[in-house]
Amino acid sequence: MNMSPAGYWRVQIRRTLSLLAIWAIVSFGASIVAIDALNAFTILGMPLGFWMAQQGSILVFIVLVWYFAWSANRVDQAAGLEEDASHTTPPTTDH
Repeated sequence: MNMSPAGYWRVQIRRTLSLLAIWAIVSFGASIVAIDALNAFTILGMPLGFWMAQQGSILVFIVLVWYFAWSANRVDQAAGLEEDASHTTPPTTDH
């Protein structure tokens, strides 16, 4: 199924903005704003707010990057823009 260029970019931009919002909420919210409330809990012997600031937000970022790449490939396939290794040819060198 092919989609219009406008529809394709609408999907891509909506996903990008959604993932950036999640990243901002986790990074800023959990690591700065809600740190006192989160520090009431512990994870691996550390206060949860400290853990989120040091490691948790980075792990969430990695998951978001993976999800972005995975979902972008699905949208590319739906739009008929998927990359196909069988159609690529190695560069030739003429001497």
